[in-house]
Amino acid sequence: MTDDRITFHYAPQSRAFAIRVLLEELGAPYDLHALDIRAGDQMKPDYLSVNPMGKVPAISHRGIVVTEQAAVALYLGDLFPEAGLTPGIGDPRRGPYLRWMVFYGSSFEPALVDHAMKRPSLPRFTAPYADYETVVAVVNEQVRRATPFWLGERFSVADVLWGTALAWVTSFGIYEKTPEVAAYIERVASRPAFRKAQADEAALIASRAAAAG
Repeated sequence: MTDDRITFHYAPQSRAFAIRVLLEELGAPYDLHALDIRAGDQMKPDYLSVNPMGKVPAISHRGIVVTEQAAVALYLGDLFPEAGLTPGIGDPRRGPYLRWMVFYGSSFEPALVDHAMKRPSLPRFTAPYADYETVVAVVNEQVRRATPFWLGERFSVADVLWGTALAWVTSFGIYEKTPEVAAYIERVASRPAFRKAQADEAALIASRAAAAG
């Protein structure tokens, strides 16, 4: 494990929660840079120099900035191989692992957002994710195969990403919480790292509310 500390650019109640869970799972040394996105911190010049999109999560490490949720997760998983959460090169799970990590941002989230916003569907041959129904069917089939975890018997970075994502989208009612989905979320959410991240986030929200009066 590297002794170099990671700066984690974060905002509560955002996609960055998955990375907070992952840092806890990895036991990674990090400093929290908490943004208040309701106050517009993410659009201030100092943060736009980190991520011009004005989005979280992002990390800074050894002078390197990594943005995009899946990229941050992949980077961290590979940075701490001793945690055993990332299939290495030569592991037969490596290909499926990379596929599902990228599928989240390239297909799953765009399909759900388009559907929730009632945007008209593109022709299948031009749509980056085929169509909403196919994406949902593919993900639900993978959840059914997650026995008990996304890639099989061993918990991985993919579970952090998908467990938090499914918890998020089902809480907003934009993805059906089938019994299989609910059970999978519970397997991820019951882990100590997830619970600690939840408690820490709740404490941050409460302290901001108290400070605001």
